[in-house]
Amino acid sequence: MTELTAHSSEQDAESGAERAAARVRDGATKAFYLKTFGCQMNVYDSESMMDALAADGYVATDAIEAADLVILNTCHIREKAAEKVYSDLGRIRDIKSERRKAGKGTVITVAGCVAQAEGAEIVRRQPAVDLVVGPQSYHKLGDLISRAAASKTSIIETEFATPEKFETLPDKPRKAGSPSAFLTVQEGCDKFCTFCVVPYTRGQEFSRPVAQILSEARRLTDGGACEITLLGQNVNAYHGAASDGAQLSLAGLVTELAKIDGLQRIRYMTSHPRDMDDDLIAAHRDIPQMMPYLHLPVQSGSDAVLAAMNRKHTAREYIDLIARVRAARPDIALSSDFIVGFPGETDADFEATMALVREVQFAQSFSFKYSTRSGTPAAALENQVPEDVKSHRLLTLQALLENQQVAFNAAAVGRTLPVLFERTGREPGTLVGRTPYLQLIHADGSPSLVGKTVPVTVTAYRQMSLTGSVDTVIAAA
Repeated sequence: MTELTAHSSEQDAESGAERAAARVRDGATKAFYLKTFGCQMNVYDSESMMDALAADGYVATDAIEAADLVILNTCHIREKAAEKVYSDLGRIRDIKSERRKAGKGTVITVAGCVAQAEGAEIVRRQPAVDLVVGPQSYHKLGDLISRAAASKTSIIETEFATPEKFETLPDKPRKAGSPSAFLTVQEGCDKFCTFCVVPYTRGQEFSRPVAQILSEARRLTDGGACEITLLGQNVNAYHGAASDGAQLSLAGLVTELAKIDGLQRIRYMTSHPRDMDDDLIAAHRDIPQMMPYLHLPVQSGSDAVLAAMNRKHTAREYIDLIARVRAARPDIALSSDFIVGFPGETDADFEATMALVREVQFAQSFSFKYSTRSGTPAAALENQVPEDVKSHRLLTLQALLENQQVAFNAAAVGRTLPVLFERTGREPGTLVGRTPYLQLIHADGSPSLVGKTVPVTVTAYRQMSLTGSVDTVIAAA
């Protein structure tokens, strides 16, 4: 979970925030508080909402008690994330009540995938909610908030209108900030994995036009971003229209993005094995800006479970695909997603997953217990796996994945890697950056190195991060 606030390390940003806070205290403008749950695409959507709200005269605050507008941008992938939203809403309801006693209004908005999936159920469970808005309706946010503030009943807006959403996003230069940025290029999914709510919360696959993406990428690089991560629920299914009417694949889009001055690094997530084509594999080999890191979820190593999940590939097909990727880019690092305890998963099925992990060797991975999502086909399957069995399998798998991550990080010690420094560290004189393999790395260095890619020699490792030393000549620059 990521929480977006108005913090900035720059003095001018701080003074701007202070002036904005003063305007809020004086009642000259309205403040909003926005909290983001879940994936990077939700982060991207939240940033878009923040831009739209700023254009309407709102200012951000990290003090929820001072907010005239509270937005929870929600995730519906796992049950715990959805229930956390309802827990937060109870607290926000109480804040709204206290503000009302002081003669102040609060518009409570639930956005994102929980909003899309549960709609009226949110209002039923928490009547204090004023607005429920799905991910495809953010372009209407200003009008919806105004209507919600004036209405005596809750407003629910969950229509699918993906093209309109992107066509009406604010077209303005990006604020100075992190040198790494997200850019959504594709939304929705047509794969209909039986465990997944995405087709029902984000709709069918939609690819943004190439020119629109290139324009946004240029605004990002003009604003200081030198690394862009392309986002999509199924990003490697991208097929967007070029200005000449041709359809570009993700490989073709990356080729065009690589021509943008100042764009040093390109990443993408999340992918599906069925859409990992030869052109995209070749792009990893041929385009220098493509980082040697691939997140390619497999979910299970059992063919029986993969079939029940409707993944439409086998474990061997996944392993063979990885071999082709590594043949094209031998230094590539891999990460994946795994679900344990899917309905009907046997001990043998679980061991097949463990065998796949041992064979492939991952630099990093994410693993979860199967969580029943209402409305998905898997929710109706028999042979649900007992909770204690799921928990034991998850701990077993995570121990193996953590060992592989530690081994990958340990192998970096002594190597000199190009590191993009993203921000200053907590301790004075320290910096935090990322290697090409997405590893977090800490090093001593001047704040002037933030936003630059410099060689760093790795000197130590932990499971989740590295420590490095910047070249003394560079450090003194």
